Amino acid sequence: MTTANDTSKARLADMKLEIVVIPVSDVDRAKAFYAGLGWRLDADFATGDDFRVIQFTPPGSGASVIFGKNVTPAAPGSAQGLYLIVSDLEATRKDLLARGVDVSEAFHHAGDSYAGKDEPYLFGRIRVRGPDPEHRSYRSFASFRDPDGNGWVFQEITSRLPGRVAGDATTFASPADLASAFRRAEAAHGEYEKTLGHRDDHWPEWYADYMVREQSGK
Repeated sequence: MTTANDTSKARLADMKLEIVVIPVSDVDRAKAFYAGLGWRLDADFATGDDFRVIQFTPPGSGASVIFGKNVTPAAPGSAQGLYLIVSDLEATRKDLLARGVDVSEAFHHAGDSYAGKDEPYLFGRIRVRGPDPEHRSYRSFASFRDPDGNGWVFQEITSRLPGRVAGDATTFASPADLASAFRRAEAAHGEYEKTLGHRDDHWPEWYADYMVREQSGK
């Protein structure tokens, strides 16, 4: 007899979530908007006048979005709570604002309560102005909408919760993510050197250990 514990130990085939479908009313308008975000255009295929599919991928993302004509029965604008994980929320906001995108101010949620009507269906529905006062990972947000009203949320994550990243695998989605990790390691190492009272000659090993442990939530 196979138990739940036996199943949890079994090695499952990798399953990668790669596509999210969003419903839009005007395909060309949506294409222009997502191109304006700086996302990579992967495909624009049409079959006659009744079918068209467009695929975009956000910078550094392993998942893409598709939209088009007759690709989903969902109502345009009904996709809400689409998360974009970033390592530097303010830098991301400034980039999109420079592109003319209407991005919200940074916000965090009210205590441990997620109830409220400020932003239905999105994490942190009671919005408190400004990033998380303690600058904790997972706690600072910003949001924007596409021309149809599909709702996107930026969530700032600088270190992962335990179990979110395998302990034997450290990856960075882009050079920008890696650079941000180096900056956090540099700041932490500076505090470490203060306790030493002298220069740490083994700083490369310290950096490497810190960056791996941070990403795996340790």
